[in-house]
Amino acid sequence: MQYLTGSTKKKPASPERGFVMYQGPSVLDGQPIVVVATMSTSNIKTGQMVQTWILRDDLNPVEASKTGDDSSICGNCLHRHYNKGACYVNIGQAPNAVYKGLKRGIYSVFSFDDHAHYFSHRKIRLGAYGDPAAVPFGVMRSIADLGLGFTGYTHQADHKAFDSRFFELCQVSADTPRQAAKFQALGAKTFRVALVGDALADSEIECLSDSKGIKCIDCMLCDGTSKNIAITVHGSRSNRFKSNLIAVGG
Repeated sequence: MQYLTGSTKKKPASPERGFVMYQGPSVLDGQPIVVVATMSTSNIKTGQMVQTWILRDDLNPVEASKTGDDSSICGNCLHRHYNKGACYVNIGQAPNAVYKGLKRGIYSVFSFDDHAHYFSHRKIRLGAYGDPAAVPFGVMRSIADLGLGFTGYTHQADHKAFDSRFFELCQVSADTPRQAAKFQALGAKTFRVALVGDALADSEIECLSDSKGIKCIDCMLCDGTSKNIAITVHGSRSNRFKSNLIAVGG
């Protein structure tokens, strides 16, 4: 007599949702932070790049933003929500979801031998939320080197703890033409946020997402070494940008 045995096929292993790449002190203020790399995204502008999230390890990002403790991962950026700034990131959505997933233990701790192959055919976004310069340079350099290419942005070039080697990995964020020129003179490539109708400097090109609808994954010019780029301010808080410029004073 024969009996039903059920399927002999093994269920495929669940794909990794992401990895914990770093847990340790913030370079900016010594507080505990974490870097999580997630392997899929719904971000249409970037396309399917690996997204890295830099978060306080001990605080929900929504709470950290309200109390100002996000300075551990955003430093002195004037666009922070705590500063009533124009940051486009909806902290209550993706950063909050990543943090909750971290605390539920859904992300494996990264091991080069076991997990590097997940990155080898991918392009990587350094800092979907949080500033890469809050993380030791060697850590971010090693993450960047895992993939086929990377993009990154830092608003910490004036911070006392800033490691200038980040010029190799990140566009330096600038809020005015004067700031952009200052950082360019130091050898950086800049990423300047501007208003509709603002003039491009001779040294700049317009973000290709704005001008031609090209996704970041197909462009990859924001690698810290290629071009100086300007982009129109965007996001639900973009109307706050002009007042910030006035406050900064040019």
